[in-house]
Amino acid sequence: MSGEGDAPQAIRKLQPGRLVIASHNPGKVREIAALLEGRGLDVVSAAELDLPEPEETGTTFVMNAELKARAAADLSGLPALADDSGLCVEALGGDPGIFSARWAGEGKDFAEAMRRVEAKLGEIEDAPRDAHFVCALALAWPDGHVEWFEGRVDGTLVWPPRGDKGFGYDAMFLPDGAAETFGEMEEDAKHAISHRADAFRQMVAAVF
Repeated sequence: MSGEGDAPQAIRKLQPGRLVIASHNPGKVREIAALLEGRGLDVVSAAELDLPEPEETGTTFVMNAELKARAAADLSGLPALADDSGLCVEALGGDPGIFSARWAGEGKDFAEAMRRVEAKLGEIEDAPRDAHFVCALALAWPDGHVEWFEGRVDGTLVWPPRGDKGFGYDAMFLPDGAAETFGEMEEDAKHAISHRADAFRQMVAAVF
């Protein structure tokens, strides 16, 4: 989906070469790099290039992903791919949502963030535990062109958290139809069904 104007435009193809992953989150960078394997791309993270982390001022996942991708492409002179993702809990009105990382605080303590989610649910009598993850991907070029894609996976929240794989809220999220949380799943199993994998499937079909 093009980020330029309202008129329909052909999706721009991503050529082999260097690509910036506009993230300072090592877990996210590893997961994105694995999903891009075999595409002829030389992947480098924003952290490796010492690019600053822009303030996420958008009001949607797509807006924040686009903001990060544009900033990295502009500063590096390379195509840049950004992900904005988060956990949306129905009983909490969609929170933490776009503030998922902020719930972990400056120290990015997601164990604390998960405890906070559980505590908020505990304040609601008979709160349903339905939740979903959303992932928005924005692919930006230095000339300002942007393509974006959005994926989702539905599930329920478990407590206590289970598993030490993955990152973020993975250990408390049980995808619908699965016996293991994202925190318990091997990487390949998670990549088959995750919100990020859903968005990547759309992107790969469009830009490669």
